[in-house]
Amino acid sequence: MKLLTFSHENRVKIGAILNENVVTATGNIDCGDNMLQFLAAGQRGMLAMQNLIDSGRHQLALADVKILSPVLRPGKFLGLGLNYPDHISETGFQKPEYPTIFTKQSTCVIGTEEAIHCPSVSEKLDYEGELAVVIGQRCRHVNVEDAHQVIAGYTICNDVTVRDWQQRSPTWTLGKSFDTHGPLGPYLVTVDEIVDPHNLTLKTWVDGELRQNANTSEMIFNCYETIAYLTQVMTLEPGDVISTGTPSGVGVKMKPRGYLRPGQVVRIEIEGIGVLTNPVIAEPDNFVAMSN
Repeated sequence: MKLLTFSHENRVKIGAILNENVVTATGNIDCGDNMLQFLAAGQRGMLAMQNLIDSGRHQLALADVKILSPVLRPGKFLGLGLNYPDHISETGFQKPEYPTIFTKQSTCVIGTEEAIHCPSVSEKLDYEGELAVVIGQRCRHVNVEDAHQVIAGYTICNDVTVRDWQQRSPTWTLGKSFDTHGPLGPYLVTVDEIVDPHNLTLKTWVDGELRQNANTSEMIFNCYETIAYLTQVMTLEPGDVISTGTPSGVGVKMKPRGYLRPGQVVRIEIEGIGVLTNPVIAEPDNFVAMSN
């Protein structure tokens, strides 16, 4: 299934894609009104959603809704740095012995077609196309061989980064967490539709120029290894997002620098998941991130 969060007639709902339609789950199945509640319902929720799809009822035209981030406010939004050998080579870092984990604050989350803000305090705005994992069940101390069982599905992340602010903090948190700098989407594609998350083509374009072209098979630490590593430390919960790192081709390493500017458009495509597209604009005055 391709699950989504969307807005229709000024109401935020969840549902699933069926051809060119959206099957509306909110109010039609008893598994919560938002994606976090739905994922927490586990297999009961997935079965109810599938039954709703099969019924042929409660459909809207996809063109009539606004697609939002599949998870509006993940409890945890974790990122994995330095996870592609070619990206490590272009940055000059050493291959890490353990996964390099950082946090993006959840107020940075936006959906496809929403605008990335070029911040007033920096001109070093960069893109990072990535595969993201969405957790489907509460878990701790997960073995690598069992990690696939705790994943609800996959989505696309643009790990937007303000490079000078990233370097101000050894944890990278500030440079990774500006409002609008966590685009996710367009859908949450359930695990049954992704045969192998570690063999997916990932491409990033800026204004039609192909900047990144890689395959998730190149990751140093794969999705399952990362989950196993994280759950030695913390409990992961439904809706938590783990973005798995970016390949080479980021703007900071281009000559001249390929930083993002207002008026540009970033487009990220991952095989089997879809396309995440975001325009870039100057930061509006007095912007406040949308509440959950």
